[in-house]
Amino acid sequence: MFSDYDFDVIQRSAGYLFRDGMTFTLTLTGLAMMGGIFFGTLLAMMRLSPFKALALLAGSYVNLMRSMPLVLVIFWFFFLVPYIGAWIIGAKDPVKVGSFMSCLITFVMFEAAYYCEIMRAGIQSIPRGQVWAGYALGLNYSQTMGRIVLPQAFRNMIPVLLTQTIILFQDTSLVYVISATDFLGAASKVANRDYRLVEMYTFVALVYFIMSYGLSTLVKNLQQRIAIHR
Repeated sequence: MFSDYDFDVIQRSAGYLFRDGMTFTLTLTGLAMMGGIFFGTLLAMMRLSPFKALALLAGSYVNLMRSMPLVLVIFWFFFLVPYIGAWIIGAKDPVKVGSFMSCLITFVMFEAAYYCEIMRAGIQSIPRGQVWAGYALGLNYSQTMGRIVLPQAFRNMIPVLLTQTIILFQDTSLVYVISATDFLGAASKVANRDYRLVEMYTFVALVYFIMSYGLSTLVKNLQQRIAIHR
């Protein structure tokens, strides 16, 4: 079965795959996670806000993003962001954003919708009495959320946030459709150059499986430790 399998192509390309491809993937995952959690938290607070206009605006955005395929959003932002940038600064020609920045904006905007729902569930898991206690102490809505509710919500939602980040890590492989040099994109270039598609795609699948399974195991152990402390 493996008589024609070229293991040497993997060894020759490993440096390029991990130095360029995996660095791109991990950097995009980390920055998109931080941006997604930040904007997702803001969206969650807007959805739970007593101001109906804010709640409607945030809810519409979340529903819009969650109703569209990610690959479509990637294409949409890749072709649209340069024109939006030109419109903002008043330039005549589209702004050169670059594949990485285009991917980062896409994933931050897209993942914010999913992190929003996670954070909203975390905020709603906090007993309502603690919110009223904050108001009784003279805190306003923002202070009550920032000092009382959000710290507890983050602790409750850490396993779910990390699970969503693992999904984000896997979803970054879709950026190869715009020729970005992520891990899958780098492997695809090597596969087409050396005509070794089976070897490269098998190797990529193995790497994604090991990393995702390992991270999932860590999240499971963390969830058990948090449950014990409760």
